Amino acid sequence: MKNFVMLIFGIIIGAFAMYFYCSQPNAESKIAAPKGLISPNQIKALDQAYNPRHQLISDSLVKRDGGDNRSSWYELSQVRNYLNYAENEAKELGYTMDGVRIYLGAHPNENGEAGYTTLFFVPTGKPNKATASLFNFSMQTGGGDIPGGGGLDFGNHGYPPRANYPQ
Repeated sequence: MKNFVMLIFGIIIGAFAMYFYCSQPNAESKIAAPKGLISPNQIKALDQAYNPRHQLISDSLVKRDGGDNRSSWYELSQVRNYLNYAENEAKELGYTMDGVRIYLGAHPNENGEAGYTTLFFVPTGKPNKATASLFNFSMQTGGGDIPGGGGLDFGNHGYPPRANYPQ
């Protein structure tokens, strides 16, 4: 009976020790910075370098109050939902989704006014097919656009539309 009590006592102490050990944050849980991360100063430089192009397009093609759109804003949950949806759709189409490509586009003209410039996401990936090669000689880092995959558009434009970074 004494050994049984000691066994139960040891299990309880072990459970408490594991609880406290596992609940401590460790260095491995730190989120690594993604490849391609740029600083706010680099963002400003890219934004300013785009000004002549935007002015050329906006002044010559888009005649509307407030000018043409300079940015698109997407709700975080909308982007997460889209990524989950697109990844599932890619599997159904026989692809492995490996990323998204962001395209510049423009909405069609309506009521005599030019449509706003927009940014939209398109899923990219590679077909799910077996390759019998011993060596991978592919130099491409990402897959192509997935044919038949749905894109994500209709983010909110800037306030005002032609506003530069930061808004």
